[in-house]
This record gives sequence, structure tokens and C-alpha cells, in this order.
Amino acid sequence: MSEPEPFTFHGGRVHPGETQSLRYTITETYLGDPVRMPVTIINGAETGPTVFLSAAGHGDELNGVEVVREIANEWDHDDLCGTLVCLPVLNVPGFIAQQRYLPIYDRDLNRSFPGDPGSTSAKRMADSIFRNFIGPCDLGIDFHTSTRGRTNMLHVRADMADEATARVANAFASNVIIDSEGSEGTLRREATDVGVPTVTIEMGEAHRFQRKFIDRALAGTKSVLAEFGVKPAATVAWPGWRTVIAGADEKTWIRADAGGLVEMHATRGDVVEAGEVIATIANPFKTDATEVEAPFAGLLVGILENPLVYPGNPLCHLVQLDERTRRVIEQYCE
Repeated sequence: MSEPEPFTFHGGRVHPGETQSLRYTITETYLGDPVRMPVTIINGAETGPTVFLSAAGHGDELNGVEVVREIANEWDHDDLCGTLVCLPVLNVPGFIAQQRYLPIYDRDLNRSFPGDPGSTSAKRMADSIFRNFIGPCDLGIDFHTSTRGRTNMLHVRADMADEATARVANAFASNVIIDSEGSEGTLRREATDVGVPTVTIEMGEAHRFQRKFIDRALAGTKSVLAEFGVKPAATVAWPGWRTVIAGADEKTWIRADAGGLVEMHATRGDVVEAGEVIATIANPFKTDATEVEAPFAGLLVGILENPLVYPGNPLCHLVQLDERTRRVIEQYCE
């Protein structure tokens, strides 16, 4: 076996057996003051993969922040084989403002990777993060939640055509994996493209710490670290049942065809039948009600939390289930 090596970044070095917590400058304010991103690097005494864990690429998505904080600061890492690069808040300006995008020109940091040191403020930030803390890693997990007003069940998004990425996705042990390459500029796509297989974990809603999601994500992360030998005493988990959603015709956002107030008849994680009424939209007088039916049998991965909609607003994210998977889910729930 090779000897463990230091983890290096611009301006710093973390030797095997050391842990460093630092605030890394990624941009400056209008006054020229530094904007610093919190980073904890835990370099194990034994050799192994380097794994990054990131959250709050969108500044209002908080569940992952707590996942990464707990792993960095509360887990026992005496047996760590490899290195953990913990990035609990990527989008520091958005986090401070408690909004999804960068307050500067409302840009999306998670569409700006791998970045460009001579381009926009968002791409300069992305370049600094990517070059120093993402590119040197062997794999990664990027935590997200749904946007404001909606909520997701915990699921993995990954490019399952990439063998190494599929290994990370399967090891996380979620019930649902949505197979997609990911949009250009997203952290998971750009990291995977440079040989750092990365998955996105979606869970819950923005502006919240939701303990059940946090605990499940902690367990999933430990399972990944076990799979890759980073936590040799841990075990790889199995979720009980799993479905991988691959084709575009296997998933859909059901959208409102009328404006009004929504009453949901199903919730996140429910299995619904084709033609089942899953929501009703009505005006303030509860007249002219519009029933919304499931176009196919499937699983509600995400639903809206804010019951006010315009025509075209998303109501829920439905993924298709084959008959065998539905039977397995029903038996598992029983």
C-alpha cells in the first residue's frame, strides 16, 4: 500500500493524521472585504480515497449543511482511511442572505462549475472552489433540498451510465435513484466529467433543519464511506427496495392547469394509481374546482408546500413504477 499523502490547496496543506478547520477566501465584497467559505479537512492516518461532502450550493438549502457539519465535527475519525473534504456552505453570499442564488446579479452557483478565473463573479467563485477542493478528490456527495415552497423525499440523482458514479449512487442506499447526466454547470456533472464521480442528494425543503432527512443522509453517507473503504468498520446499507428512474417518460412534473388554492390528497413518498385524484384546485369560494389526476401509476418524489398556484406552477414530481416494484414497496411497507 502507498503511504498517505498531504491534502494540499492554494495556501495550505493538511498532513496525514491532521484535521484543519479554516475559512477560505472565495471572493470579496463591494468594500473589498474577504468572503470566506468554511472548510474542514480531515486527513486520515491511513491511505484511502479523498471524498468531498458539500452543501448549500443554493444558499437556502440547509439540511445538507447540518449533515456535513455533523460528519466533520461529531463523528469519530480515528479509523479514517483517506481524506474527507467537508464544505458545509458553498454559496456563502446566498447563505448569508438566505436566498437560493448569489445576491450578486442573482446568478446560480450550481450552474457555474467548473468555473473560470477570468469570468463572472459566480464563475470565479466556482473556479476557486472546484480547483482547490473538488478536483483533487476521488468522489463526492453534493447535498441539496427542493426549492422554496416544495419538498422532496430523499433520493439520489446520478449519471448511472458512469460506472464509478453508479457505485456511489447505489452505496448511498436510497429507495429512489433518478438517472440523469445533470445540467451543464452543476457540480455533480462537472466533477464527474473530470473523473470525480459525484452524486446529488435531494431531501426535504429549503429553510429547514429536518431531523429525519438529516439522519437518513448521515446513514447514507456512512454507507458510501464503507463501500469505498474510508470507514472500514462501517457496513454498506441496503434500503429494502429501490427503483432507478432512467427514461424521460418515466418521470414528470404535474403542473396546475388552473390558478387557485391547492388541496393535496397525497403526500411526499406516496404510491398513487393511474387516474387517481391527487390534488384539487379551487378558487377562494371553493367553486370551479379542478381535479388533478395521476397520468400513470407511480411514486410522488416531490410535492408543493405552498398551496397557492398560478396555471403552469408545478404541483408534484411523479416517477413511474413497474408492477414488480410496486408490489415490493407494498410488501416492504406492510
